[in-house]
Amino acid sequence: MKFDIPARPALGRGDFYITESNAVALGLVDTWPHWPSGKIVLVGPHGSGKTHLSHVWCTESGGQRIASRDLAHADIAALCEGPICVEDVERVAGDAAAEQALFHLHNLVLANGHTLLLTAATPPSGWKLDLADLASRMTGTTVAKMSPPDDLLLSAVLAKLFSDRQIVPMADVIPYLVRWMPRSFEAAGQVVAHLDRAALGTPKGVTRNLARSALADLEFREETAPE
Repeated sequence: MKFDIPARPALGRGDFYITESNAVALGLVDTWPHWPSGKIVLVGPHGSGKTHLSHVWCTESGGQRIASRDLAHADIAALCEGPICVEDVERVAGDAAAEQALFHLHNLVLANGHTLLLTAATPPSGWKLDLADLASRMTGTTVAKMSPPDDLLLSAVLAKLFSDRQIVPMADVIPYLVRWMPRSFEAAGQVVAHLDRAALGTPKGVTRNLARSALADLEFREETAPE
């Protein structure tokens, strides 16, 4: 019998793995009471740990989180009563109501003496905002960049993703994946999700052979790559 157990992401500070690729960003986020102009933009690709780090920041600062897509219909004044994190900020570009809402939130939260954390996949200069006043405020914001993962961080992320899904892979699986898969957090999420489905009901669980098949299925490597 197969049991499809949902993943339960662990998003506490102790679950955030620190290596050279993210230490600078974490250090800057940790200085939140003293950010230049009271704000920063946390930049990194999908799955790079921005959401995890924003959860850590909200816990430590007492802040709230809101997705940029929800800004147009949000109570901006209420959001600005404390620290606030707006996620995926680049998605407001071209949405007049969302851009206006972000502009007012930006001004009001800082006027109230609170801090503003923004997350995005790219730096503010590439957001193509229509509202000039908002664009100028965003481009003047300090950027904390999440770099592509090194081997140590990618290994830790894979281990965390497996743990979130209550999977214990064979000991040689993670080193094998780190060697052959694309060096991105998004790819790590895809691989683990694929292995979770593929391993359901199998007696041996997640093995290197299953990992090899998963990478081939996802077209992440040549099936003829050496063992």
